[in-house]
Amino acid sequence: MLDPSDDRTPLARLPLLPQHNTARSALTCRYRCGNACAHQEPNRSGNAYFGDVVRQALSRRGMLKGAGVLALAAGGVAAGAAPAAAAPAAGSAARRPPRGLDFAPVAPNTADAVTIPPGFRQEVVIRWGDAVLPGAPRFDARRQNASAQALQFGYNCDYLALLHLPRRRGQKLLVANHEYTSEELMFPGYDPDAPTRAQVETAWAAHGMSVVAVADDRFSGRLRPLPGHPLNRRITATTPFRLTGPAAGSDLLKTSADPTGRTVLGTLNNCGGGTTPWGTVLSGEENFNQYFANASAVTDPTARQRLARYGLPAGASGRRWECFDTRFDIAREPNEPNRHGWIVEIDPYDPDSVPRKRTALGRFKHEAAEPRLTADGRVVLYMGDDERFDYLYKYVSTHPYRKGDSPAAREHNMRLLDEGTLYVARFTGDSPPEDVDGTGALPDDGAFDGSGEWIPLATGTTSHVAGMSAEEVYVFTRLAADKVGATKMDRPEDVEPHPRTGRVYVALTNNKDRGAAGKAGPDEANPRSGNKHGHVLELDERRGDAAARAFRWRLMLVCGDPADPSTYFAGFDKNRVSPISCPDNIAFDSYGNLWLATDGNALGSNDGLFAVPVTGPHRGQVKQFLTVPAGAETCGPVITDERVLIAAQHPGEIDGATADRPASHWPDGPGTLPRPSVVTVWSDTRYRHKR
Repeated sequence: MLDPSDDRTPLARLPLLPQHNTARSALTCRYRCGNACAHQEPNRSGNAYFGDVVRQALSRRGMLKGAGVLALAAGGVAAGAAPAAAAPAAGSAARRPPRGLDFAPVAPNTADAVTIPPGFRQEVVIRWGDAVLPGAPRFDARRQNASAQALQFGYNCDYLALLHLPRRRGQKLLVANHEYTSEELMFPGYDPDAPTRAQVETAWAAHGMSVVAVADDRFSGRLRPLPGHPLNRRITATTPFRLTGPAAGSDLLKTSADPTGRTVLGTLNNCGGGTTPWGTVLSGEENFNQYFANASAVTDPTARQRLARYGLPAGASGRRWECFDTRFDIAREPNEPNRHGWIVEIDPYDPDSVPRKRTALGRFKHEAAEPRLTADGRVVLYMGDDERFDYLYKYVSTHPYRKGDSPAAREHNMRLLDEGTLYVARFTGDSPPEDVDGTGALPDDGAFDGSGEWIPLATGTTSHVAGMSAEEVYVFTRLAADKVGATKMDRPEDVEPHPRTGRVYVALTNNKDRGAAGKAGPDEANPRSGNKHGHVLELDERRGDAAARAFRWRLMLVCGDPADPSTYFAGFDKNRVSPISCPDNIAFDSYGNLWLATDGNALGSNDGLFAVPVTGPHRGQVKQFLTVPAGAETCGPVITDERVLIAAQHPGEIDGATADRPASHWPDGPGTLPRPSVVTVWSDTRYRHKR
């Protein structure tokens, strides 16, 4: 662990042209995460990982290998029993495509288009700059300004939610995150070293979230935006938020503009999210650190350690926002970064409600927060910290969810994310350390698997971490997790519970530094050195109860080229799968199939959306459903029986591209700027009989 008494604790620096260590373009690295991979990872702790953990005396087959699989048609997988590894498909059942996955896989490609299977159609739902609120002007790339952008759909859409509108037949609510801005692709003539105030304020307005009512076409999978609908809303980097929960009002959250420590302006770098049983939308603030500047001005050793653990830059920020608002200058407002890095909650059905930042859920680089209920009705959220060698978390509410939409039930449920226990995960493998050699070769028992425990960090105002108050645990959650010996993971991103079995799936995107000199080596949950393609972990909590402290786990996918011997597709025949690299956002369809969106495909083709059964004879058969345009990332997704929705984020974000020399013209064609957009895809045959 970093020595808090050492005032030489390193702070991140943000070079404009870094030596980046990823398949993404340097342009994406700069604007999305502040060149995180070009710097030493913030987790410099010496906490234990697999090679140092005493193996627990549990059966190697245990919960994950002890019970058989029930067919989906018979009601899903038995709670607490993981499916056995699939054998190569055989027999009539195996020859039939899995329910919901009857499509021809899309081949890897580098086209500047959204490429979909034969028999499907697609259409852009809404794009950056399209009207959301009344008075929004028509998008004009050369006449952008903050007042217009605050009325328009924001930039770089990421998480999507499609919600029902009660008593509004044929209408739905689309909620979208806007993760970050790519100024060089947005503004003609942009100078990264000297942005104008107008450009900076426009970027503030392009961050945040959008709520947009859409008309649902019953004759197709189209969705038509309804600009000016009374529920439409834009949330930006200057929208007031209320801090709630046990750390609200802490001295660690007070600033000169907010001496109460309870009101924050804006939400930044909103990545994945979730939808609660009571109809609100959760959004994770991820790479918030890159927006702040001048951490080197802080001299207190403890404060420097805290800043370093979150990767706060020593000097200027990449966007230079500190030149236009002092809250982004750590030298002047040292607590402002502490007010970002939370899960935020908005009520999309009330455009006048004040969105909230939930401190009980901890502060780190949140990727997502998808809820599940415990056996006794309490709410559980699973959360990944998207950084090399960081951790997997969960939160369990103290009180149960109350059904219904009465005012009393609503008020009760809106407090559930303020009162509960925050945990971090420790994983243990069940194979000898020498069986995990970093090559990806399976251990002698034929699976990467083991057991684990959820370690409590804080409950309300009670800290479970020695030497830290509860407020410190919530505000500096990474340091608390370091202290209790959480397991260093390969960028845990989206985490989703299966809607039928409750089994939890974790996308671990990649970590090229795994096994490098001086870094954590391979372990059974992160088994490859130089892991550039990532993997997918499957987790079963004891007795199938989300409140359990103990769990069993196994790796379902070890991603990459199927011809690479280090890859693994749940035992399925690797000659019959699509290559997949860097899983990120995940979702489930109504049949229980897992869908995976990729970010930073290291196999040389465009990112895409993939589907894979998690049970039955096709378990592990990854099929590519679509690819996104050149330079883009696949986000979202939303999978329904009527359509697939994805967000095509940062199209054309390719090194050397600018707004004056775009590398993509998607979606509007030649002579236009690339515009991040939401796309709907539907089966043409499904609706043919309705015409």
